[in-house]
Amino acid sequence: MPKRRKTYIRQLDHDDGDKALEFELQFQSTLATAERFKMMFEIYDRIKKILIRNGHIKPVEIVQLDS
Repeated sequence: MPKRRKTYIRQLDHDDGDKALEFELQFQSTLATAERFKMMFEIYDRIKKILIRNGHIKPVEIVQLDS
C-alpha cells in the first residue's frame, strides 16, 4: 500500500507573497529529491505542450556552450 502524504492547502484572507513563498518552501521541504525532480519535469512537459499549442514549433531548449 502506498505511503499516504499530508495534504497541504494554502488558505489566506488576502494575497501575501511572503506567506505564499513560506508555504511553498515548507511544502517542498517535505518532498524527497526524486519527488521534486518528478514535479519539475511534469511542469516542464505542461509548459512544452502549451508552447507547441500556441504556435512555437520548438520549446525552449537548454544548450551547452563550448568553452
